[in-house]
Amino acid sequence: MRVHLIKKQTLEDFATENARSRSSINIWLTLLKYADWNKPADIQETFCSADLLGNSCNRVVFDIGGNNYRMICKYVFGERQVHLFVCWIGTHAQYDAICKKNEQFTVNSF
Repeated sequence: MRVHLIKKQTLEDFATENARSRSSINIWLTLLKYADWNKPADIQETFCSADLLGNSCNRVVFDIGGNNYRMICKYVFGERQVHLFVCWIGTHAQYDAICKKNEQFTVNSF
């Protein structure tokens, strides 16, 4: 199924504020544009370094820019498409900080 990204503007804003991330985010968006997902494991076929989070939270962590940036998204598989909601994006150090607080399962900054 095709993937519908919710809050692409969030990624564009992040790339504006973090210019070094722009090319990596554009590559990520291109891969997403051609993605065909029918189950969560398909996410990892498109993005090999993606980590599916546990606790039945339907969240995935994407490594962007050689793992310099991390993005947490929530996914919902519908009848015709997959909805991918951007919940959080930041540097790897910022991601480590929210993990120490165990917030990766609940963070929703956007």
